[in-house]
Amino acid sequence: MIEEPGSFRDPAAKIFYKNNKVYRKLNKTGVERFNFIYEKKIFQKSIENNFLISTKVLEEKEKTTIDLKIGDFILEHEKINYISYPYEWSFNQLKRAAIFHLDFNLFLLELDATLIDASAYNIQFIGHKPIFIDVLSIKKYREGEPWKAHKQFCENFLNPLILKSKKGVKFNNWFRGNLEGIDTDELDKVLNFFDKLSFNVFTHVHLLNKFDQKFKSKKTLNPVKIKHIPKKNLILIIKQLKKFIQNLKDYKSITLWDGYSTDNSYTKDDELRKKTIVQNFIKKNNFNLIADLGCNDGEYSELSINSGCKNVIGFDFDINVVDSAYQRAINKNLNFLPLYLDASNPSSNLGWNENERKSFKYRSNFDAILALAFEHHLAIGKNIPLNELIQWLVNLAPTGLIEFVPKNDATVTKMLELKGDIFPNYTINEFEKNLANISNIISKNEISQSGRTIYEYKR
Repeated sequence: MIEEPGSFRDPAAKIFYKNNKVYRKLNKTGVERFNFIYEKKIFQKSIENNFLISTKVLEEKEKTTIDLKIGDFILEHEKINYISYPYEWSFNQLKRAAIFHLDFNLFLLELDATLIDASAYNIQFIGHKPIFIDVLSIKKYREGEPWKAHKQFCENFLNPLILKSKKGVKFNNWFRGNLEGIDTDELDKVLNFFDKLSFNVFTHVHLLNKFDQKFKSKKTLNPVKIKHIPKKNLILIIKQLKKFIQNLKDYKSITLWDGYSTDNSYTKDDELRKKTIVQNFIKKNNFNLIADLGCNDGEYSELSINSGCKNVIGFDFDINVVDSAYQRAINKNLNFLPLYLDASNPSSNLGWNENERKSFKYRSNFDAILALAFEHHLAIGKNIPLNELIQWLVNLAPTGLIEFVPKNDATVTKMLELKGDIFPNYTINEFEKNLANISNIISKNEISQSGRTIYEYKR
């Protein structure tokens, strides 16, 4: 049994893994909560309506096969191929997750239930589709109770969306630095007078912050009197907030790699050769999950899926192209999830005991990688030593395609204009030698006149 360290936040249950499966062991409180949603058919209806992840109650005979005690209450959940975090999502991914959360809460309220909290980490993506993963976040609704998760919803969902929509500031690194989201007090200080003329911004940011500051300033242990809110009013509040979020637009700045898939240094013949290599690589293997590093707008991720790969996780440093790739996944209904990644500063182990949120490297359980037109952005753009870069790439998956882009290529030449050529070891011979030292080179295909070459490796 491998226990999930991050599950300590739920006092009603523990998550653990065995034989590549996900289990949740419930204690007395968890069993009581689950019995309510099960007996009222809320559990079943939530799964049927694609809100809640597919889950089953483990029978007694199944427990013995995984060394569990007879009598323990165990749930088995559908396993998600790749766990992602909100600080790795684009604006429209977080926006969709926020609307999904509100829709789920509205759905539950109609069944006299509600969500206990509003953590963005309770939502994951299967392909491009959001799904709720925390069964025990559902409880019985009591008439008149307020939306206790309102502040958490604002910090996890609303505040990051407003920050990007109103100010054009990426929320990703801010969110990563503060795992509980973006504090309302901090956002309130960033927004100007005109931003706060919006009723929703004034209510859910400025006014909420004023109430919060007033509460903190009171040096009293007396319980706070909470105003009761009728269910119909609570539903109206949530629906109104949902409408506001739906109308939020991404404030996009021009980035270097916008339109790269159509405006690059490849000729049509180069591109055709490259696509053929990728197609052949995917078709000859039965990949379940691959990583497309530097996925851009998802062109080669889509090609991989159409060639037989079941799931693709894309990664890119440019948040605009991540968003474009996500729209591609939605429009074409692809099992493709693009995520934000600065490969020179990837997600590390974070949270309590540095073990609550897992690093990019820890979560890398890929069958293969595509690193097409990727390595030079680190070796030249970020001064990462070539040998260390190759080691890092090869360690991500047992096989893959890595494209080497030489100095005389137009893209690298442009990158060197400001730095000068300070990379004497950046050569194709050096690249090939380092790759051969730690893997078997299965094939080598030059795809352009400038010398761009795609290597297939196998550990």
